[in-house]
Amino acid sequence: MNRRLLRTFAGIVALLAIVYAGDLAVVRYRIAANRDPFGQAIVQSWYVIHQKNGKIDYQMGDQETAACIRSLFPHLGYSPCWYLNRHTEKRINI
Repeated sequence: MNRRLLRTFAGIVALLAIVYAGDLAVVRYRIAANRDPFGQAIVQSWYVIHQKNGKIDYQMGDQETAACIRSLFPHLGYSPCWYLNRHTEKRINI
């Protein structure tokens, strides 16, 4: 039973590594072929201000356009566009 569990775990890790490598290969191919793998998402920033009395104050910041990459996983320092489109708020702790 223990070996079976270990083999299953190793298979899942290997499958994820193959999917990640394939995703990176597609991104690199798009860059080499002058196809734009990058996108943009609008992100609303919020300033989280911690006060001395223990209360927290929120202030709305400016909307900004964040660069993202059209892929399943983050690559080249960019977040995937599908993730940024679902997480449109950015909190900045002060």
